[in-house]
This record gives sequence, C-alpha cells and structure tokens, in this order.
Amino acid sequence: MSMPLLLLAAAFLLILANGFFVAAEFGLVTVEKPEAERAAAGGDRRARSVVRALRELSFQLSGTQLGITLTSLVVGMLAEPALASLLDGPLTATGLPEGAVSGVAVLVGMFTASAVQMVIGELVPKNWAVSRPMAVARFVAGPQRLFARFFRPVIALLNAVANRLVRLLGVEPADELASARTPGELVSLARHSARAGAIEQDIADLFVRTLSLGGLTAQHVMTPRVRVCALQTAATVQDVLNLTRATGLSRFPVYEERLDEVTGIVQLKDALTVPVHERLRTPVSRIAVPALLVPGSLAVRPLLERLRNEQPIAVVVDEYGGTAGVVTLEDIVEELVGEVRDEHDDEDPPQLAVVHDPDGLPAWDADGACRVDTLRRIGLDAPDGPYETVAGLVADILGRIPAPGDTARLQGPGGWQLRVRLVTHHRAERVRVVRTEPAVHGPVRADAQPGAVVRAGAAS
Repeated sequence: MSMPLLLLAAAFLLILANGFFVAAEFGLVTVEKPEAERAAAGGDRRARSVVRALRELSFQLSGTQLGITLTSLVVGMLAEPALASLLDGPLTATGLPEGAVSGVAVLVGMFTASAVQMVIGELVPKNWAVSRPMAVARFVAGPQRLFARFFRPVIALLNAVANRLVRLLGVEPADELASARTPGELVSLARHSARAGAIEQDIADLFVRTLSLGGLTAQHVMTPRVRVCALQTAATVQDVLNLTRATGLSRFPVYEERLDEVTGIVQLKDALTVPVHERLRTPVSRIAVPALLVPGSLAVRPLLERLRNEQPIAVVVDEYGGTAGVVTLEDIVEELVGEVRDEHDDEDPPQLAVVHDPDGLPAWDADGACRVDTLRRIGLDAPDGPYETVAGLVADILGRIPAPGDTARLQGPGGWQLRVRLVTHHRAERVRVVRTEPAVHGPVRADAQPGAVVRAGAAS
C-alpha cells in the first residue's frame, strides 16, 4: 500500500477517534443524572462509570476537548497532503496547467477531508448522543475516563488556567451540571413532556397545578362573598337544616347585621344534636363555634395547615376588615384536581364544557366563576389583568357591567369571542367561549364531543 493511502487510513481512524470524543462530550452533557443513578443502583456497571464521570464533568469535558483538538489537528496534517498527492495525477490528466495542479489538489483535499471530518467525526456522533444519551454515555464513559486519567496532568493544567479566567469574569466554575430544577423549569418540563406524549396531559396538569399552589393565596381559592351562603344570629337551628337541604352545604358563617360582622360558624352536625322539638326556637348563636378568620393574602400552604388543625372552613377577611369570602379544604383540593362533586352537590352546569356552536366553530360553555387559568386547557391564554375569573375578564374587556348578548373579543392567536349568555347580580353567569380562527398553538380540545367536561383548576 502506498504512503498516501496509509496516511488516509490513519486519518480515517483519527476521525473515528474524534467522533468518539464528540459522542463522549454530548453524551455526558445530555444524559439525565437521575436516570444514570437509578441504573447504577440496579447493578449496571457501565452506569456506575457514567455516574463517576458526571461527578467530575468539567474535568471529563476538558478531556474530550483535548481529544477533539489533538485528533482534528493530526487529521488535517495527514489527510490533506495525502489527498493532494493522490489527486495530482488525475488533475494533471485533465489538462490543468502544471502550476495550478498543486493548488487545486490542496483545495480539493482540504474540502474533502473537512467534509468527512464534519460528517463522520462531528455530526453523526453528536446526533447519536443527543438521540440516545444514556446508551451513548454507557458506551463512552469507561474509555473516556481512562483517556482523561492518562492525560490528567495536561488536562488539570489546562482546566486550572481556564477556571482562573472564568473567575476573572465573576463566575465560579462548577464540576458538574446542576441537577436540581426551579419550579418554573419543572413546569416547562412537564408541559413539554405532555406535548411530546411522554406523560398524560391530565397528569402534567396536576403536576403543574401542584407546583403553582405555592404561589396562590386565600383570595385565589376562596368562594367569593357574592356566592357565600350565611345565616344571621337570629336564625334558628331549623333554618340551618333548611339551608342545608337547599344548598347541599354543611357549614355556614353566622353574622350580626352584615356579612362583614361574622361572629362564628354553624355546622350541620351540631344542628342535628338539637332535639327536634327545640329546633324552631333555638338560635344558631347557641351552637355556633368561633370563626377562623384569615387574611386574603395568606398563602395556601399555611392556610391548608390551619384548615387541617383548627377547622375545615375559614372566613377570608380583606385589607379593609370586611368579609371577602370563605375557603374550605375542598376549595384547595379543587385547585389541584379540578371540580369535586359529591352526592350533596346540585347538578349545576360544569365550569367548562364543550358545546355545539350553530356556526360550526369550536365552542365551550363556561361558568362566570371559572378561573381564567382554566381557559389555557382549551388554548386560550388570557392576558394578565385585574381579574381572576371569566366574568372578570368579560367585564374588563367590555369596560362596563355585561348584559346578555354582549360579545367580548380577544385579540391574538385563535381570534376568541366571549359571548355573554346569562347575567346574575351584575356579573356574567354563563359565557359561550368561541374560537373564530384556527389555533396556532396550545392544547386545544375542540375535537371533544359536546357536553364533555374540561376539568377546572389553575393550569399555570
């Protein structure tokens, strides 16, 4: 075999070595450390080698860079002159001037060597490692660690110089990638996993709502004042039973003259202990227990603890000392899993359900109390504003108290319309949500059958 062919064979082997170092670099960077740790705990020896490499990731990556640099330089030194030598004869036979043959041969050799180096030594191993990070990391970790150990003095010196320069920029170098994730990163990861089909959409939504719970307050999860069922102190125990039959509720605030003057909480279980013949003349104040009062700014986590440890219903007080609403354990649970219904709940329309639109457009029927965050489940990302519910969104867009037949239009992807169908106590009670343009993005569920319920809950 001629010398040029031997040089090309050596260059090709070095290109493969370069590909190994590229695969090692991308494999170690993209592999999930928890996955490697689980495999190592299960007895996978190669996975244990991956975990050891990840514990000194900065050092190992410096080793891959050293290997890539050395092999690339030597490939250029060997392949380009060898290719130029092999091309001299064919190029001379084409009739090129003798003075141009050498230059053209060098250019063609350089281009050919660079193309082979780029494809086989860079792109193929990179794409392989990105597509199969764990498999690649298991394959390369052992040999890469041996290479790094052999060249440890050189790598350590180069790494120390690089770290010193990084510190001059005000950054402290890290030996391994941070495996911890912020809540925002976890939310993005869950949504991306759902879009990719790795997890169910409902599971992703539950995970997102759980993470979002920490940013909510009592005011976010409470039943607002206008929907609170309460009793005056002059009411009787029989009134408690009547109100329970009418509403399905078992606990009610008790107030003096106005709802802002809550004096206690009356419970159905206490009312049932009163003898039947005394219920009409026994005032609720006699069986009421002290009310748990909480500020509207109280975070959900401490609120949950108080509801667990003190009593399962609390009166939410606004910054002016008035009653803003009430909150129960069920309200917090519904923030996580959506609307919870039991045998005592009335068969009211769901908060958000797919309906048939006469124009054939994707449409949903929404309760005015439905949280705007819930609308993200159907692809409607409402802009930020001084509102939390669909009724508040409609009033904000219209700039006035809504009336039946009003239509509020949202600009942006989807061309959404909010058509007011029912108004109660100066607020939109039922709203038809219609998408007038094709969706650009988002988890739209317009293909569901009419009547299908979209589970409520904070989706951000």
